[in-house]
Amino acid sequence: MKMKKTILATMVLMALVACKSNVKPTAEVIDLPRAETPDDVAAAMEGFFNEAEADSMDIHSVMIVKDGSVIYSRWQSQGVDSVPHVLHSVSKTFTATAVGLAIADGKMALTDKVVDFFPDKLPTEVSQNLKDMTVRDLLTMTCGHDVEPSLRDAAQHDWVTLFLAHPVEHQPGTFYLYNSLGTYVLSAIVQQVTGQKVVDYLTPRLFEPLHISKPRWEESPQGINCGGWGLYLTTEDLAKMGQLLLQKGEWNGQQLIPAEWVAEMSKKQVESINPGTRIEQAEERGMTVETSDWMQGYGYQMWRCRPGCFRADGARGQYIIVVPDKNAVIAITSDVEDLQGELNLVWDCILPVL
Repeated sequence: MKMKKTILATMVLMALVACKSNVKPTAEVIDLPRAETPDDVAAAMEGFFNEAEADSMDIHSVMIVKDGSVIYSRWQSQGVDSVPHVLHSVSKTFTATAVGLAIADGKMALTDKVVDFFPDKLPTEVSQNLKDMTVRDLLTMTCGHDVEPSLRDAAQHDWVTLFLAHPVEHQPGTFYLYNSLGTYVLSAIVQQVTGQKVVDYLTPRLFEPLHISKPRWEESPQGINCGGWGLYLTTEDLAKMGQLLLQKGEWNGQQLIPAEWVAEMSKKQVESINPGTRIEQAEERGMTVETSDWMQGYGYQMWRCRPGCFRADGARGQYIIVVPDKNAVIAITSDVEDLQGELNLVWDCILPVL
């Protein structure tokens, strides 16, 4: 009996060892380097949060990276350092990154016509403007729509079909209109040409090298990442992406994103106005080039900012702000209505101490 127990124990031990040897290690999460918070930064951030509270701004987190090291971070309210936060339209910047990588891989081009990717989803009558629409037009929000397509009945329809059926009233490339469904179509194109969802395509090329755990990204009923929204990442993940863009796509000696693509994403490609408005409406609301960070120009799914920097921007105040002349990145998550007021606090409180 004692020998049987010994044999059984040995078999159990061997089985446990075998099981452990078959378990793949989880991806290691490596944080950005840390540096001591300068006194003037600490004081400025105290003022930032006090003013935000006075203006009823629900800031969830702020992380500041200077010269490659985190010099300040804070989480409060609904913000938790280890919990991914909804990013809303910050997702668009990651979709544009996937487009750039697919172009670099030779799988697509800026000048490719959108209709050529979806011959089975076209409306009965295809207008010349729809025929002329290119990948670049989707990236710059100049696809030619006069109003943004609605997803109100999206559950009953294919989302690409909905987009292609929407009237293209303007010559593509000539009329700016913020268009989230257009970013979804970019996601669908990437999935078609690579055979992978955007989140899967980016995992070995972007997320793993940055030591970001594979994120959750919401999908359409057709199984395509939403592209223009639906991505969840932590504040530190946002800061890493910002640092990568600041470094022109280079990370630890690897060129993860072509430097030329980062330059194209982040520069002013087209004139812009506040999402969903006409220039005359913006002026009626007191918005001018001098006062609005939504009138500084649009790149490839990124915005220019008044102080000469650029940003990924999401509803309710989600930001990756890249400040090249300060060699700095500011990542913010929040639940705020006054987005311009939130950016004004960044320019007034944070930039002067960087």
